[in-house]
Amino acid sequence: MTMSRIIIAFGILSLAIAGFQPSATAALFHPKTHTLANGMQVVVIEDHRAPVVTHMVWYKVGAADEPPGKSGIAHFLEHLMFKGTPKVPSGQFSKIVARNGGRDNAFTSYDYTGYFQNVAQDKLDLVMGMEADRMTNLVLTAEDVDTERAVILEERRSRTDNSPAAQMNEAMSAAQYLAHPYRIPVIGWKHEIEKLDQADALAFYRRYYAPNNAILVVAGDVEAEAVFALAEKHFGPLARVSLPPRWRLQEPPQRAARQVVFRDGRVSQADWQRSYLAPTRAAGASQHAIPLSLFADMLGGGTTSRLYRGLVVERKLATSAGAYYSSTGLDYGRFMLHVTPSPGVGLGEIEAAVDETITAVLKDGLLAADLERSRTGLLAAAVYARDSLFTSPRIFGDALTTGVSVEQVESWPDEVRAVTMEQVIAAGRAVLKMDNSVTGLLLPDAKEGK
Repeated sequence: MTMSRIIIAFGILSLAIAGFQPSATAALFHPKTHTLANGMQVVVIEDHRAPVVTHMVWYKVGAADEPPGKSGIAHFLEHLMFKGTPKVPSGQFSKIVARNGGRDNAFTSYDYTGYFQNVAQDKLDLVMGMEADRMTNLVLTAEDVDTERAVILEERRSRTDNSPAAQMNEAMSAAQYLAHPYRIPVIGWKHEIEKLDQADALAFYRRYYAPNNAILVVAGDVEAEAVFALAEKHFGPLARVSLPPRWRLQEPPQRAARQVVFRDGRVSQADWQRSYLAPTRAAGASQHAIPLSLFADMLGGGTTSRLYRGLVVERKLATSAGAYYSSTGLDYGRFMLHVTPSPGVGLGEIEAAVDETITAVLKDGLLAADLERSRTGLLAAAVYARDSLFTSPRIFGDALTTGVSVEQVESWPDEVRAVTMEQVIAAGRAVLKMDNSVTGLLLPDAKEGK
């Protein structure tokens, strides 16, 4: 099981579903919904082009909801959910899915945890029953926990501790968020993972894994009423639990620019990054979310963007340059810039060029043609997303676990079309302030200067 890596089309859609009122003039997926008596929400996206389905269960809990000192427990439990129940022996869940021609996996983010299976249409009853079974009947032994802890520690070593770039990203998150749990890596800190035990896992499981804290999303060659009937059969009998309030420490205002310098002998190529604390669809000035996604695309979304044209094509200062922003999240997110310098170009020169570009863009604006190009790309991504049995349920799972409604997902194209250049630049000016930033410098060794 791996932590979430949001594919581009899904990310673009997530950016756009903030801060608007539903409209009846545009619909993307035409989902049908139902809520079980125990509080579990069910969303069905019918697509009859092939006899396959994607079955997903999303829990409204993630790494940012972990108890202090227990970092990594959400991701740890994700791994342990494959250990077994009295009905499905330890380690057999994925094998049963595979024997029936399907594939399965899971993912953990700051705000949610998800489990999915891609199977033939006639296997939906099987996987839904297995997923409902492990929602309440998970059995964990001390040996299971010890074995999986070792797996996760190795995952952290290979992906983070052995990667200078990943370590710098962790340091930048910790610098950006002084109080909020987004400062803690989803996989957890090594010294805290080492202490997680069977009692921690079961306590987290019993606290958060329940039908009234879960969303079922099914996409594919199904009839909605038949899916609702299966959900009633498998999930309907499960008892709801008393959930704790979803409250987190909130981030104080950032009043000074911060810098992270990471030097490592394993680094062969210096790199420059900057992040700005940014509102999301659920936090802060959410009216900026849609314009900010368009601004990110125009500033650094590809080879036609302002940063790439200026730093890579025209001035030859960099080999790559870009920007990224995601409105996904219950709390403040980040607007990211990244530049890899050309050989012989120092990071000080890169930073000056980036600052010069941003100043010019925020002062003089961008071209109307650039806005239309980004708008067209955003809307085109929605069309492509409709063609994917994996992307469409991920869009709804991400939205519904972070406070966005089905109606908002369906109607966001009208809002994208309505964004003006004035709104785009206003969003950029509201977020891209140095006092709101963290700049990261990844350097080959201690001799490399800024």
